[in-house]
Amino acid sequence: MKAKEKRDNLFLTIIIGAIALLFLVPIIIIVYNSFKGTLFISSEPFALPQKGSFVGLDNYIKGIAKTGLIGAFGWSLFITVFSVGLIVLCTSMTAWYITRVKGKITSILYYLFVFAMIVPFQMVMFSMSKMANMLYLDNPVGIIFIYLGYGAGLSIFIFAGFVKAIPLEIEEAAYIDGCNPWQTYFKIVFPLLRPTAITVAILNAMWIWNDYLLPKLILPSEIKTIPIAIQYLRDGYGGVDMGHMMAMLVIAIIPIVIFYLSCQKYIIRGVAAGAVKG
Repeated sequence: MKAKEKRDNLFLTIIIGAIALLFLVPIIIIVYNSFKGTLFISSEPFALPQKGSFVGLDNYIKGIAKTGLIGAFGWSLFITVFSVGLIVLCTSMTAWYITRVKGKITSILYYLFVFAMIVPFQMVMFSMSKMANMLYLDNPVGIIFIYLGYGAGLSIFIFAGFVKAIPLEIEEAAYIDGCNPWQTYFKIVFPLLRPTAITVAILNAMWIWNDYLLPKLILPSEIKTIPIAIQYLRDGYGGVDMGHMMAMLVIAIIPIVIFYLSCQKYIIRGVAAGAVKG
């Protein structure tokens, strides 16, 4: 049996490794093409940089200058950090309230949030952009609240599943010791939600950091996030400087990859706890 288990584990390892490599290949191609000239990227996209095609950091320097990537990086960082922070705080509190306060209203609210997960963005984007303009949310601060609305459904679903697994006796003991609801939440409940909170933060950070359509619809033209800034490398006739494009894509994915790798051990733990327990 042990020999059979070893063979099965080896087989699974090979399959998973092949799948991982399949997903990594496009990223690897982007990275080494970012050091090649545009003509060589078009003619030999899969060839490694050679003496004639290697341009060093030229694509990065000129790409940053063309796109204004430093300013776009700042806006993307501001919107992502505050959006994710607001989503984690508000949705965790909402999930705790919905789970602990049993009633028709809370049940309806829960299913409304779950229903919001399946509504395609394209169905509401025009009416949403109009409402954002009417409510003065078409700015970097206002878009944070729009992201809160779109991120609430999945986040509450994950948090609610984990809250159900927290023994109610822990909160009752806190009430007996004199804690009010705010103290119970911040001192007892939220620390227990940390693995799930990190999972929710990772999922939403990857979405918001890479989002192109919502900032393009909402934000004024002078404010660009990274995905919008990269699109400015296209000229009026649809041509693209592929060297600069590849370099800017590498810069764009580095922060979110670092954030993901530093927190990825919590993803499976948080998702499993939120979706299975309770």
